[in-house]
Order: sequence, then C-alpha cells, then structure tokens
Amino acid sequence: MGSVTARQSSGSGGVSWYIVLVLAVDTATPAVTSGVVRLDRGHDSRPEVLAARVTDNPRAHAEVLTPQILECLAEAGAEPSDLDAIVVGIGPGPFTGLRVGMATAAAFGDALALPVHGVCSLDAIAADVRRLHGADGDLLVVTDARRREIYWARYAGGHRVEGPEVRKPADLPAEPSVRVAGSPAHTSLFDLPAVDVYTPSPAGLVAVAAEALRTGAEPEPLVPLYLRRPDAVETANRRA
Repeated sequence: MGSVTARQSSGSGGVSWYIVLVLAVDTATPAVTSGVVRLDRGHDSRPEVLAARVTDNPRAHAEVLTPQILECLAEAGAEPSDLDAIVVGIGPGPFTGLRVGMATAAAFGDALALPVHGVCSLDAIAADVRRLHGADGDLLVVTDARRREIYWARYAGGHRVEGPEVRKPADLPAEPSVRVAGSPAHTSLFDLPAVDVYTPSPAGLVAVAAEALRTGAEPEPLVPLYLRRPDAVETANRRA
C-alpha cells in the first residue's frame, strides 16, 4: 500500500492547505456506515464530511456497503482515484458483520494502492462524543456483543483508559464514568446520563486516525477486534 499523497487547494485569502480525502467505513455494529471525509493538514482542523450513508440493518452489511460507498463518492463529486486513504473500524464487533467492512476496505485499498488505517470502533464513538458534546467527564462506551453481553471501553481526558473488552452488563460497574454512549438498548442498562451518539460516524473514524493521516504514517496491519471466538466453526472443530 502506498503512502498518503496530500493534494493542495486554495483556501480563503489565497492560503494553500494540504488536504487528505478519506473513505471511512464501519460495520462493527448493526449499522452499515460509510462516508467520504476531507481532512486538512492543519492540526486545528476537524474532519469535514462531504457525504455519508448509514443503514441500520444487521443482516445487510454485505449487500449495502459497496453501493453506499459508490453513492458517497458520487455525492462528494469524487472518483475512487481521488481518494488518498481509507479508514475502517476494526471492532470490537460480531465476526460476520465486522469482516465485511474490513474486507471491503482492504479490497479498495489494494485496488487503489491506498493505505488502510484500522481504528477501534468504540474510539470513534468516543471521538464523536468529544466533537459534539465536549470532553468533560469520564465516558463509558458500550455496543451490542449479542449473547446478552456488551463490548465496552472507558475514556478519560479524551483517551481510552480501559478496554475494549466484552462482558455482561451486570458485571460492569458504571463508575467512575459519568456518562455513557453507544447502543441505546445497552446504555439504558447503566445509571448514567446517555449521550446521543450511537454508532461510529465517518467523522469519528477519521478523527481517530487523523494524526496518522496528516503525517502520512504507515498504517498498522489490519487485525479485527473480535474479543472472542466466532459463533460459526467448522464441523470437525465443533466435534473436537
């Protein structure tokens, strides 16, 4: 995979900024998320979403994702060759859904010779909370892990301090967190004020990878955060 090649454009007052155009995808939750995001090289800049699609359907990841990506590119007025990088949520998430997003991102990256940056999907939710609601107060992020369990992580001062892990909600204390974000069906299980950020957004995904994108850092290998073995196993292994 190649390194990020930033483009140059004229900003207001004739000032030139280096820009990175990023495809962001996530399938770690029941939502199928994709978007095209512009990121200026300036360290004070925030990701600017040019187009985004979110489909809440846990059974349609494979059917929906690629058409969504193409719709986002068209809405943004961009061709695949205009992209500079790809960011993908690597979970934690259920095996079947998560691998759709990661395989698709890897395929686009390979076909276009682009770097593919994997980010923790819970980190992206936390980044959206900071972006939309500020960084005050420790945060708990939870998403559906099925089997009556949750994926979770804690954040303080804008940084992850615990997790990600998988656990039954009853076994996870709310403290020291003072607010919770993520799956509404599971945030309601904690006696904390809920923040209305439910799934990773394209802006949140890019925000987590922003420093690497700005510096053109080589991405780490894509390794999914399953946190447990997949439900489906080969018959011979199951009998063993």
